[in-house]
Amino acid sequence: MAAGLAAETALSEEAANGPPNVPEWMKAPGADTGAQPYGTPSPFEKHVVKNVSKSLKQYTSASVRTPLQELDGIITPNGLFYERHHGGVPEIDPAQHRLMIHGLVERPLILTMEEIRRFPSESHVYFLECSGNPDFKAIHAGKTASDLVGLLSCAEWTGVRLKTVLEEAGLKPGAKWVVAEGADSAGMTRSIPIEKCLDDALLVYSQNGERLRPQQGYPLRVFLPGFEGNMSVKWLRRLNVTDEPAYSREETAKYTDLMPDGTARQFTFVMEAKSIITRPSGTQRVERGFNEITGIAWSGRGKITRVEVSVDDGKSWQDAGLQAPVLGKALTRFRLPWTWNGEPALIQSRATDETGYVQPTFEALTKARGMNSFYHDNAVIPWRIAASGEVSNGYPKA
Repeated sequence: MAAGLAAETALSEEAANGPPNVPEWMKAPGADTGAQPYGTPSPFEKHVVKNVSKSLKQYTSASVRTPLQELDGIITPNGLFYERHHGGVPEIDPAQHRLMIHGLVERPLILTMEEIRRFPSESHVYFLECSGNPDFKAIHAGKTASDLVGLLSCAEWTGVRLKTVLEEAGLKPGAKWVVAEGADSAGMTRSIPIEKCLDDALLVYSQNGERLRPQQGYPLRVFLPGFEGNMSVKWLRRLNVTDEPAYSREETAKYTDLMPDGTARQFTFVMEAKSIITRPSGTQRVERGFNEITGIAWSGRGKITRVEVSVDDGKSWQDAGLQAPVLGKALTRFRLPWTWNGEPALIQSRATDETGYVQPTFEALTKARGMNSFYHDNAVIPWRIAASGEVSNGYPKA
C-alpha cells in the first residue's frame, strides 16, 4: 500500500512539471540545418573508430582495421573502411593524374580522369579483404572481431569496366597479363591475369556514392572482385599489357603461401569462403535469456548459400537466416535467434558458397597448409562465452 502511494505521488509531481520523460534536448531548438557541411557521427558514437594495428603502425606500412563488431548490415562506411599501405598515402591532384595503358596493345593510351569518367560506368557492391586477415600465428592474441578479421570491408564501387578500356586500346595476340602499378612511393605493382581483366574487374573512382578517399586510392584504383586486396592497386597510374607476370616483390617475396614442405603457393588470388560472428563476439557481454547471434559471411568465388552456427563447440550445427540481398563477392549478413541458459558455451559459424566450398576448421586448414603461411587463413573462428557472460577468443591456447 505504501509503495503504491509513493508511486502515485511521484507520478503526480511529474505530471505537474509537464509530460513524462521530457529530455533536455526537446526543450530547445537543435543545431542549425547545414551546421556541418560534411556529416559526422553522433558524439555518442565516438568509440566506433578504426583499429590501428600494433604490429603494422609505421607510417609507410600502415594497417588499420574496420571495427566489424560495431557495425550492422553489410556496407562499411567510408570513414571506417580498412586500410593497408606499403608507402604511405599520397596526395594526388586528379587534374594532374594520368593513366597509361601500353604494352601488347594496338593503341597505347594516356587517359585523364575526365576521359576515364566519360566511359560507360556501373556500380556494384563487393567486399575487399587483405590476404593476411588474419595472420595464422596471431590468431590467439586477437581480442575482438576487428583484431581477427578487421582487414575486411564492403562497399558500393562505381567505375568503368577494365574490359571496356582495354578494348579501346585493342589487345594484341599474346596478351596474357596486365601489370598494374600504383602512384604511391612504393610503386605498388601486381600482375593480373587477362581473364580477370576481361571479366568483372573495374577501374574505380567512387565508393559508396562519393569519390574515393585518399586512403582508398583517390583518384583511381583498379578493383578485382573476390581477389586478395593487395591486387586492387590504389592510385593507379599504369597498366602494362604483357605475356607474363612481372614477378614483383609483392608476388614473390610477399603474398605467397609457404607450405609445410618448404614450397610456396604463388598467385593464390581468390579469397575463399569465410564467416565470423560479430555479435556476441570478443570483449562483449551476453545476458542470460534471448539473444540474437549475428555475423557476416563472404566468398571470393561468388554468393554465400549457407551459414551454419554451432553453440556447443561444433557438436551440432543449425542454419542461420541469410539477410537479403545476398550478392556475389559481397558480405552477407546472417542471423540466428538463441536463448542462452547461462552455462559456458563455444559459438562459431561456418560458411558455404555457391561452388559448394565449405569453410574449414582451423585444424583441417593447418593440417593441409601448416603454420608458416601469413596469408589466406579462412578457418572457422570460435568465441568462448563464460558463465559470467563475458565473451573472449575461443581458439585453443597456443
